[in-house]
Amino acid sequence: MAVWIQAQQLQGDALHQMQSLYGQHFPIEVRHYLSQWIEGQLWDVIDLENPQEEFKAKRLLDSLIQELQNKAEHQVGEDGFLLKIKLGHYASQLKSTYDRCPLELVRCIKHILYTEQRLVREATNSSSPVGGMMDSMSQKYQQINQAFEELRLMTQDTENDLRKLQHNQEYFIIQYQESLRIQAQLTSLTTLPPADRQLREPALLSKRATVEAWLTREANTLQKYRLDLAEKHQKTLQLLRKQQTIILDDELIQWKRRQQLAGNGGPPEGGLDILQSWCEKLAETIWQNRQQIRRAEHLRQQLPIPGPIEELLNELNSTITDIISALVTSTFIIEKQPPQVLKTQTKFAATVRLLVGGKLNVHMNPPQVKATIISEQQAKALLKNENTRNDSSGEILNNNCVMEYHQTTGTLSAHFRNMSLKRIKRSDRRGAESVTEEKFTILFESQFSVGGNELVFQVKTLSLPVVVIVHGSQDNNATATVLWDNAFAEPGRVPFLVPDKVLWPQLCDAINMKYKAEVQSNRGLSDENLVFLAQKAFSSSSNNPDDYRNMTMTWSQFNRESLPGRNFTFWQWFDGVMELTKKHLKPHWNDGAILGFVNKQQAQDMLMSKPNGTFLLRFSDSEIGGITIAWVAENPNKAGERMVWNLMPYTTKDFSIRSLADRISDLNHLLFLYPDRHKDEVFSKYYTPPLSKAVDGYVKPQIKQVVPEFATANPDPTSGNQTYMDHGASPAPVSHVHTYGIYPPMSDSMLDTDGDFDLDDTMDVARHVEELLRRPVESQWGGQQS
Repeated sequence: MAVWIQAQQLQGDALHQMQSLYGQHFPIEVRHYLSQWIEGQLWDVIDLENPQEEFKAKRLLDSLIQELQNKAEHQVGEDGFLLKIKLGHYASQLKSTYDRCPLELVRCIKHILYTEQRLVREATNSSSPVGGMMDSMSQKYQQINQAFEELRLMTQDTENDLRKLQHNQEYFIIQYQESLRIQAQLTSLTTLPPADRQLREPALLSKRATVEAWLTREANTLQKYRLDLAEKHQKTLQLLRKQQTIILDDELIQWKRRQQLAGNGGPPEGGLDILQSWCEKLAETIWQNRQQIRRAEHLRQQLPIPGPIEELLNELNSTITDIISALVTSTFIIEKQPPQVLKTQTKFAATVRLLVGGKLNVHMNPPQVKATIISEQQAKALLKNENTRNDSSGEILNNNCVMEYHQTTGTLSAHFRNMSLKRIKRSDRRGAESVTEEKFTILFESQFSVGGNELVFQVKTLSLPVVVIVHGSQDNNATATVLWDNAFAEPGRVPFLVPDKVLWPQLCDAINMKYKAEVQSNRGLSDENLVFLAQKAFSSSSNNPDDYRNMTMTWSQFNRESLPGRNFTFWQWFDGVMELTKKHLKPHWNDGAILGFVNKQQAQDMLMSKPNGTFLLRFSDSEIGGITIAWVAENPNKAGERMVWNLMPYTTKDFSIRSLADRISDLNHLLFLYPDRHKDEVFSKYYTPPLSKAVDGYVKPQIKQVVPEFATANPDPTSGNQTYMDHGASPAPVSHVHTYGIYPPMSDSMLDTDGDFDLDDTMDVARHVEELLRRPVESQWGGQQS
């Protein structure tokens, strides 16, 4: 994190100490508005005790003033007008203060930076090394800025050499004209009498010989100057290409990777302002060198001298054009990606941006951007530069947008706000691939010119892979395709290849990132949770995390093949857990009240060592998006024996009627949340307040949850009395009933041993209820009136 960002978070005395560093000698506003630039300069390399270092300090002062003036020029609006005046005043003030003693400016800024870092370090008890002024990120930025400074000096050097070459060439041409004049005079002597001719000719011949000797020498000198200049340009272009590779192939690619992971719930990719500033510096330096090379070419054409310079200049011109083409085409990027699960007939948005647009004055003739949707095969052909005949795989409405220049931020971008995919044309699929595994991409393309139509660029960029759906029921499987692609795509891949299998720890990182983002929680998946998931994924019983470290999971295992004995895949089950938690259980998950990833046997082992009435919450193994309550109580069929009961799983539908906290409050037989916290301590803050009194003569009904087998339960774990109803109860999972009263207990379970709803059992229950209803009321309740 930049020092200034951390310094602004200081409090109390530390904040006062930081503020006291600033004043008329160096305004705090300059520190604020130029913080990134200030922290990127090499203040430490200047020796304050060496007077010969003054020229370096003077360059830094001039650059500081230039940066302030540039910042002032970009201010617009009412507030911007005042800031523009203030920043301009500070630029003049700093120039007058330090112009004659620039080393004092360096001393001042070094003191400020060192003091700020010390205050920040003391405030955070950081163990960062005292010697380093910046963290690793700032050091990387420092290296990039150092290279830009080197490029600036090299470009200034070649500019000076070019002017010197031009001056020498102009003098050479003057002398050449003189030699022509002398030759004309010698030619005119032929018309004179021999005596006059003999009198004047020797002097002219001597003068011509002197001039021609000078011209010969100077021609060689000019050729050497041209070659030296070309060699300097070659070195500048080598450093330019290296710097551009670092920025485009490292920094920009990393930003795109962060953007891709953000689609899986990773941290935000971060702003583009720093990248844009670097790209603009590249564009400016490239353009300056390109103009210098063109001027050198013009001087060569003006005065052709035989030699290798023509070939060298052609090579330089070709190289610089390649460099600027790579810069422009690579900096046409998607700032805001379209949704990766894209539903037809649904509005969506996207933003594209040209990072060098402002510097190259592209906005003087604003280009138009067009968006089309293309298939994976079409994207592959496009990147191979094969002719795709402008094919598309669908029709997007409102797919044209003009790029706008924003003066305040200096950005050139196109905001597509109301796009809609009207229709999609799918390709033929083979094997087990479903429509939710088919990937498309949005192609954004534009054309614009720079340098007064000197160069014309056709730019294209592809969005992250998009899966098109036509119904919300497809969202689950489409999300799986997107998650796998975002997590495991490699840079520079052929569209849109991803590995068919990945190591289990890699998948754990991906689903943990997704889980925390979807649930919006800092509490992710623990090692124990991941072991549970591994057991589910691989049908394993091992509790050792090391046993899964080298195991791989295929795409088919992830979301194509159903789990053993189930009719859903691993991802579908996990996604159901995320949806349920996100919509209804988030506060309880954040509180740690939900163990969740625990199987039935584990729950039984955990609860049997606890007092009666202890319960835990675990996600259903058998139902997508279900959560069940397991609790320990007496076995009604065997006196003195205890057993673990499992309630029929709750789903989103249940929680839309009554919340989890209220349901737990309703069940008096649930006393302690595992391991030993009283349920009211954990859940009471989420209970629905009691209903108000009757209004207008009406009494409001209230929904309560009842578990018939435990309807009158009020267990006391210290008591030996039975706390269940005196009817035979099944040890199978218990169903829950929404009612205004208490139903008689049902001894037959509606669920199988795994908690699955069973139609045949349900019919048995219906017949049982019908039989009970035929009995006299007294016989049903007679034994329970105590």
